Amino acid sequence: MTTTTLSHKQLAVNSFNAVWDLLDLPQRTTEEEEKMIHLAHTSFWHWTQVVDHTPQNVSIGYWQLSRVYAFAKLGERALYFGEQCLEVSLKNEIEPFYIGYAYEALCRANALLEKDELAKDQFNLAMDYAQLVKVDSAKESLIKDLNSIFSI
Repeated sequence: MTTTTLSHKQLAVNSFNAVWDLLDLPQRTTEEEEKMIHLAHTSFWHWTQVVDHTPQNVSIGYWQLSRVYAFAKLGERALYFGEQCLEVSLKNEIEPFYIGYAYEALCRANALLEKDELAKDQFNLAMDYAQLVKVDSAKESLIKDLNSIFSI
């Protein structure tokens, strides 16, 4: 790897983790929400600059963007990135865990937009994919996140 590739990867990882620090706060200020959005976009962009990035990296980036916008109560943006997440996940036939999370993102966005029937359908699809996840801790994380959706 070149120094540039390593730099992009490190910046992507650092930004991704910084987003989680903000998501984990019980409450965020407007400034923290804006910082969280910028960091998620920064992480995503830097991943796309890593020469050997994968569709899985792109899926995760879109998912995080959707999550950030959902937590910022920006449902349309959350939906847009959730749709991008699902598209790249299905097109590239990545693992069920990531497809499940793509549906989780769509479910969360549609619940926020009060499209309850659509959110319920996506919840069920995500649960179907959760059952295909082989690693128990990963399956439990997906199910836990799904069960948290209707309490946004």
